[in-house]
Amino acid sequence: MGGHAAGELASSAAIAVMRELDATLPETGSDLEAALEGAVHEAARRLVELADIDPARRGMGTTVTAMLWDGYHFALAHLGDSRGYLLRDGALYQMTKDHTLVQSMVDEGRITEDQAAVHPRRSMVLRVLGSEGRAEPDMALREAEPDDRYLLCSDGLTTVLGPEMLHEVLTTVTDPAACVQRLIDLANEGGSPDNVTVIVADVVAPGMGDEGVYRVGAGS
Repeated sequence: MGGHAAGELASSAAIAVMRELDATLPETGSDLEAALEGAVHEAARRLVELADIDPARRGMGTTVTAMLWDGYHFALAHLGDSRGYLLRDGALYQMTKDHTLVQSMVDEGRITEDQAAVHPRRSMVLRVLGSEGRAEPDMALREAEPDDRYLLCSDGLTTVLGPEMLHEVLTTVTDPAACVQRLIDLANEGGSPDNVTVIVADVVAPGMGDEGVYRVGAGS
């Protein structure tokens, strides 16, 4: 998290745990939701260890928005104000809800979405993966469909680009890697105040010899 102690170390530690899932899970037949939630808890445990080694790291944390895929379904884990989007049949859906102060105020009807976008405390995050050891991610299990397109991104992107612009780029730039680069370029041109992390993944219908398993092509 920007401005927090050892935020880059926290995010690197979380990514390392998520990568281990690729090597430990079979392609199909796993409890995706349990596996991904377990990885989030393992990442929290490692952050506690890192903070114990160096007290200067206490208070470090990172957002987490992660998907785990088995060829038919995916599990989604979410903590913080990074986001996950689904583009399906031409419509863009936000799959995650920000764990922020302003989002809680919107949910309570105290402010509008437009007011939240310019609120001075819009960057205050209420739930993250942190060195205190607590990890309470929102979890979901979803069924994939051919031609789905998924966007995972940090708030450095969504602070600058609204849903309309995201939809335009996701629907007009077909190559995932080129789509990622276009989104990053637009965020930087718009003066993004934070780092911009973007992943775009497409679900591809099975072809000859694919045994009915959907494939994913991604850019990051």
